[in-house]
Amino acid sequence: MNVTERFLKYVSFPTASDEFSETVPSTDKQRALGQFIADEMTKMGMEDVILDEKGYVYGKITGNIPGAIGFIAHMDTSPDAPDSPVKPKILEYTGEDLVLSENVVTAVREYPFIEKYKGQHLIVTDGETLLGADDKAGVAEIISMCEYFINNPDSPHKTVAVCFTPDEEIGRGADHFDYSRFAAKEAYTVDGGALGEIEYENFNAASAEITVKGVIIHPGSAKNKMKNAALFVAEFMNMMPKNEIPACTEGYEGFYHIHDIKADETSGVIRMIIRDHDKEKFENKKKFLENLVSYLNGVHGEGTFTLNIRDSYYNMKEKILPFMYLIDNAREAFAEAGVTPTAVPIRGGTDGARLSYEGLPCPNLSTGGENFHSVREFIAVESLEKMTETLIILAGK
Repeated sequence: MNVTERFLKYVSFPTASDEFSETVPSTDKQRALGQFIADEMTKMGMEDVILDEKGYVYGKITGNIPGAIGFIAHMDTSPDAPDSPVKPKILEYTGEDLVLSENVVTAVREYPFIEKYKGQHLIVTDGETLLGADDKAGVAEIISMCEYFINNPDSPHKTVAVCFTPDEEIGRGADHFDYSRFAAKEAYTVDGGALGEIEYENFNAASAEITVKGVIIHPGSAKNKMKNAALFVAEFMNMMPKNEIPACTEGYEGFYHIHDIKADETSGVIRMIIRDHDKEKFENKKKFLENLVSYLNGVHGEGTFTLNIRDSYYNMKEKILPFMYLIDNAREAFAEAGVTPTAVPIRGGTDGARLSYEGLPCPNLSTGGENFHSVREFIAVESLEKMTETLIILAGK
């Protein structure tokens, strides 16, 4: 299979992760793709291939030059959009609006960057599901690189270690990473966006859950007695910063993203994520929530609001700076492949952030995909091919 055929096969597997599941992986369907990939790796002749009990796939190719380098991608897709049935189609892009369906159009005026793909072949969906380029494109590019080295054994390359993880989209992708099975001490995740991106700065990240307790009583005799949890949830929401949200921020600006609210008169719950590149601002965002909950408990009674915050990952920049040759090598590989490299901050996170803090320096590289976590997600065939070429060059540095 070429990289496009491989990618189209992978996206036929639904693999959304589930943040409310306590199993590992969080959904069995991720394991189905993992088994397919492990079988493919074995058939092509990769070494030490295993799909472990946690749903991680490992393998390697012994190098013909000194050194070892790793490549990591994740198999799950975001639960933010439907994951099946993915119905991909390939369009030769002419520079006009991308019409995915009668009701879903990727308009140039709203997504002006798509004009740079004029003349290329875009893999899109029917507007009903995400595509899965995040991160099945990364998986396909890594596997295609490995296939190239197996078919071209004289092509210079270090020992190549690979790992494909579950549950990255819900912040658990590095939880059960087995360093003893990974045959490299340095690596890259291939989980970024537009072709040429190199990322070694990511958000500091946390999740927060605010639970609200109400007191229910007959409305006819409720004066000074009823505590309506739904109204308390609304009060909390009205006190949140209005401009510190994803739709109002960019670059290095952090945000709160409220992604789930449930409330009735007896109880309520608000779930959000907290993001900021700057560690001090990140801590201040968490402190703001603590102070807000404390204030509202003072107004409505202790225990009315309960806050639980869990850190997810941290900005890996400080862990990458001693290994900047990884960034230099990536820049050179992109340039040799005819791609202009660009260092950009990740407005998100990758498995590499956690892995870097555990001693495996792991900056992130582009996949070539765009509009992740959306029914408007797409990737160019040309980006899949060029990214595979870049990885082949990089493994030889």
